[in-house]
Formats: sequence, structure tokens, C-alpha cells
Amino acid sequence: MRIVKTAIATLLAILIAEFTGVDGALSAGLLAILGVDVTRKRSLVTISARFFASILGLILAFILFYVLGFHIWVLAIYILIAFPLIAKARFKEGIVTSSVVVFRVFGGEEVSWHVMLTQVELLIIGLGSALLVNFLYMPKPEEKLMEIRRQVDGRFSVIFRQIAASLRDPYHLWDGKELTEAAKLVDEGLSAARRAVENQMIFPNEAWTVYFYMRKQQLDRIEGMLELISQVYQRMPQGEIAALLFDRLSIDVSQEEYTGITERMLAELEQQFKTMELPSTREEFEIRSAILQLCRELSLYLEVSKKSKAPLPLKAAGRKKTLLGR
Repeated sequence: MRIVKTAIATLLAILIAEFTGVDGALSAGLLAILGVDVTRKRSLVTISARFFASILGLILAFILFYVLGFHIWVLAIYILIAFPLIAKARFKEGIVTSSVVVFRVFGGEEVSWHVMLTQVELLIIGLGSALLVNFLYMPKPEEKLMEIRRQVDGRFSVIFRQIAASLRDPYHLWDGKELTEAAKLVDEGLSAARRAVENQMIFPNEAWTVYFYMRKQQLDRIEGMLELISQVYQRMPQGEIAALLFDRLSIDVSQEEYTGITERMLAELEQQFKTMELPSTREEFEIRSAILQLCRELSLYLEVSKKSKAPLPLKAAGRKKTLLGR
């Protein structure tokens, strides 16, 4: 799509330059190519930087060409002075654009107000065409973001089912590929969400950024859980009960709202832990300790969801005594 927009902006700039009679219509097309960007906000920022960098470069070049003449070595002096000056003025994105107009002036070997005005007109036509095309159309990201979310939620669901299986059977094997895939998808989603925000000039919606950032935080918690799972090397009744939490979480993870079911189940389990007899062996103590720490990691995971997801509006909260028995 960016290639298509670049082609349209280039053609539009050349046609406008030819229609208005401005010399150097092809230069307007080249400036349009340099002006097309991936988002509306970035386009506005970079095109502004390119325009003002070019004006600054033109003024400096006109002074140098007027004083020193049109010699190749003067271009080297221009580069040595102009590039640091443009970068210091925070118009670094416009260095290439300014070079295009300055080299065009050098090729014409003429310093006059008419030449200056022509270059400014080309800048306005070329960069303006790119800005116009960028603002008129940007692909809608909602469908892509929703698809990435479905894939991320699916990977999380598999991860939790695998954790539940490992708690029930310490010899259960899992290659963990879903964890790597989820991390890549979350990074991809964050990039897409940021682009979507940059395309919304008024009242940007940060909901997708919040979602993918939430998942990124939760991945850190999941990695901590997996380290604790590796310490559960025997089947334990507490592990069987804790597996129910992850069974439930593998369902809840795909919900848009925060259901709170897993949180209530976790509270029940913690209460059960307090009423159980103390471990009788060192091995039992280590395993139960790992399961308890796992539950604490799960609590922190749920806390992130609770902050970032809206609560489920119409669910009753009163089924506390039967959750773990289902």
C-alpha cells in the first residue's frame, strides 16, 4: 500500500507542477517519493522537518554559491556546514530532501529570487502531495490487530493447558514453542498498535496498545511460573488442585472482560492451603513451596489483567463455595 501511495503522490506532484508551470516537475515527483511515510502523525512530523531543513539548506547554499561560486569543492563545504546545522536544528530527517533541492540549484548555476521561489514551490507541491495522499488514506488496522489478538490469546490458552498438564503429571513433555510464538506476536501487535495510534490525529485510541503491553507484562510472569513448574517433580494433591486454576485460565484468557473466576478460585485454594497439614518430608515441603509460589505468581498475573481488562458486567459474584469442586 505504501508503494501504491508513493506512485499516486509522485504522479500527482508531477501533474500539479506541470499544470502550474513550475520548472522541474520531475523534482517535485522525487520530493513526493521522499515524503510518503507509514503513519499520518509521522508523515506530518517528517514532512515538516524536510520542508524546514530544505529552507535552511537553501539559504545557506545561496550564501555559499553567491560568495564562492559554483565549484564542486563548495558542495563539500556546504555539506560540512549544513548537515550538522540541520541536525542541531532537529530537522535531521530533512537532510536528504535539502540535498536534492540544493544540488538542483547547483546544477542550474544561478542564484536569484526566482530560483529560490521555484525551489520553495517544488517543495510545497512535492511534499504537499505526499502529505495529502498520506492523510486521505491509511489502511484500517482493526482487522489485523484483532487477528493478532486471537493468535496471542490462543497461544496463552495452550500455555496454561500445558502448565495444568505438568502439574498433574511432572513427567509431561512440552517444547514451549507457544511461549516464543506468543512473544513474537505480542511485539508485532505492539508495533501495529503504535502505528494505529499515530494514524489517529484526534482522540487517539490507546486500547490496543494497553492490551499488548498487558500481554507483554504477563509473559514475564508466565516465564516465572515455568521456572517454578520445573521444581514440581512429584505428583501432589495440591498440584492437582492448582491445575484446575490453569484449566480455568485457559478459558478466561480469551475473554475480553475480566471474569474474576480464576481469582476467586485462587482465593479458595489459598484458604485450603492454610488448613492442610504441614509437609512431612523435605521433598514434600519443596514441592508444596513451589506450588504456593506458583499461585503467588498467578496472583500477580491476574492483577495485571484486572488493571487492564474491564470487569465482566453482568456476572454474579456469589458462587464461591463451588468453584474448585466443579
